[in-house]
Amino acid sequence: MEYTKVRSADNVSTVTQFILLGFSDLPNLQGFLFGMFSIVYLIILVGNSFIIVITTLDPALQKPMYFFLANFSSLEICYVSVTLPRILFNIGTQNRSISKVACATQTCFFLMLGATECFLLAVMSYDRFVAICNPLQYPLVMNPIKCTQLAAGSWLGGMPFQLGQTCQIFSLHFCNSNQINHFFCDLPPILKLACGDTFVNELSVYLVTILIATVPFMLILASYTRIIATILKLPTATGRAKAFSTCSSHLLVVFLFFGSATVTYLRPKSTHSPGTDKLFSLFYTIVTPMFNPLIYSLRNKDVIAALQKLLLRKSCHVRVY
Repeated sequence: MEYTKVRSADNVSTVTQFILLGFSDLPNLQGFLFGMFSIVYLIILVGNSFIIVITTLDPALQKPMYFFLANFSSLEICYVSVTLPRILFNIGTQNRSISKVACATQTCFFLMLGATECFLLAVMSYDRFVAICNPLQYPLVMNPIKCTQLAAGSWLGGMPFQLGQTCQIFSLHFCNSNQINHFFCDLPPILKLACGDTFVNELSVYLVTILIATVPFMLILASYTRIIATILKLPTATGRAKAFSTCSSHLLVVFLFFGSATVTYLRPKSTHSPGTDKLFSLFYTIVTPMFNPLIYSLRNKDVIAALQKLLLRKSCHVRVY
């Protein structure tokens, strides 16, 4: 593969094209990986689309909780579409080159949507906090205007930070190599290729990660501390079980996403290894979005009831004709 570079003004060779090594170290598994990732992508698209459709059509699911869940499912489709089609293209064509502009664009959208996921998970925990801890005020606090504002803030909140961080990282010179030992353009493997001292850039990544990920995670923990304390005070076991069931799915998704993402972005650059980075990245880029529809649908009685109603309606419609 040709190493594409240009000569900059300060006489340093600067990479203008990258090579995404991805899973090239597994030459005998390329066909299997292509098939597996294709199936996973299809599962993610169908599963999350199902959540969007069912929460939109069923009147019983016209609640703030399911409004945010529909937003979350839309986000997951966008999130995986930033990385998975490129992975499939690279494996299918065995052409792993990507221009610097395309790489920066992928990184920017990936980071912005990742920030949206952090904020949206925090908003969903706030929704559960109000519903369980202040049920009488819930319709007033979580009114349609407030829900729309919270959703819009989640989608737009991380854009300035992540756009600025992307511009900062890709304005560096990349002279060590043009081979990214990853399956998409992520910050840790890209920083490894930069010339000179990248301490300021690493510090910037840590600070933005703390702001975008750690702060929402702490708000989620604070919300659930209050939620659990309130649930334990409920007089009946049935009431406690019902309250826990509305929160357990969200908590599972929170720990899957934040756990793997935090380990990736808050470790020092010297401790990063390609294998570990790929493993953790697979969790928060592909595995979590794949399991989210299953987690939310199979563990939610309202969604199951809505699905049964939808299937029953279709069955009756078929019998009529």
